[in-house]
Amino acid sequence: MVQLSKAKVKVFKHDGSFDELVVQYNPSSLSFDKAVRTADIAIPGLDSPLKQFVRGTAETATVELFFDTTESGTGARAVSVTTLTDRFYALVKIDPQTHAPPVCAFLWGDRFPGDSLPERYGNQRRTEFPCVVTGVKQDFTLFSPEGTPLRAVLALKLEEHVPLQRQVERLNLQSSDHTRTHVVAAGETLALVAWQYLHSPREWKHIARANAVDDPRRVLPGQALTVPPLA
Repeated sequence: MVQLSKAKVKVFKHDGSFDELVVQYNPSSLSFDKAVRTADIAIPGLDSPLKQFVRGTAETATVELFFDTTESGTGARAVSVTTLTDRFYALVKIDPQTHAPPVCAFLWGDRFPGDSLPERYGNQRRTEFPCVVTGVKQDFTLFSPEGTPLRAVLALKLEEHVPLQRQVERLNLQSSDHTRTHVVAAGETLALVAWQYLHSPREWKHIARANAVDDPRRVLPGQALTVPPLA
């Protein structure tokens, strides 16, 4: 019989260790939202601006968790569902030692979304979602006659949290390692050449310096430009 894999939240402590919060029932849905920021680079003479990547944005996730303690009874000796939910509610509380809510990681099973990225993305693959909990909505739906909450649905909002050094290691950014030559065609500008070879029209100064070009508007058709790699 295949053992059920339960969703968990790791809660990291200031000393590097962590506690695990295991959900009572696995969620029925899990949503992720990731986007990038771009800017329009206007090049005179072109029909539309060029798109320049600016930066990524923090990925967010939402998950609903269900909790129920009615198996222990619904009468005077009923067990409050808050004995389970308060552990998750605490994830938006300020830790007295770190002066901030705890850093967490959400994980569930061996095939976590993002673990099968194409080979070229290498270190950006993941097996869990490192995050901080930015919101907890508690919806208590059943109470005992004495007012003890017995059933609840918690909606957790998670926002990606990755330290700087980890981001640098994960991206493993690379530049071209060789110098190229470009022959200017009619109507081309240094900004356009920079976008074509260095993926950023803003790097036109890099090409201008390499070719001792004082006036970037005076590159002539047929002129051979050296395009060195970015450091």
